[in-house]
Amino acid sequence: MIPGMTIVSVLYPRSSESRFDHEYYLEKHMPLVQQRWTGMGLVKMEWMRGVATPEGREPDYEVITLLTFGSMEQFEAAIASSGGEILGDIPKFTNVQALVQINQPVPWPSK
Repeated sequence: MIPGMTIVSVLYPRSSESRFDHEYYLEKHMPLVQQRWTGMGLVKMEWMRGVATPEGREPDYEVITLLTFGSMEQFEAAIASSGGEILGDIPKFTNVQALVQINQPVPWPSK
């Protein structure tokens, strides 16, 4: 495990009723996250757009985003500072409830 590092996974499920505005997400939401949280310990942002399963079906998730913070305490401080603003922006690009998971990276190969 890398001491202190915290990676927050944000998964947006896909369904026949879901909508997701990729343009807004990329051009407005992600820059907002970056602007608010970079000075608060956010060190890396990644997002992946689901395209298919190995069987060729529609993906289970429209988007998966990974936010890397220097520590859990930095993530908690970022959420306390502007989490309401960030979460309040979500309905502008999707109608689904995001699934959020907090992770600690583990070096490979694990010993």
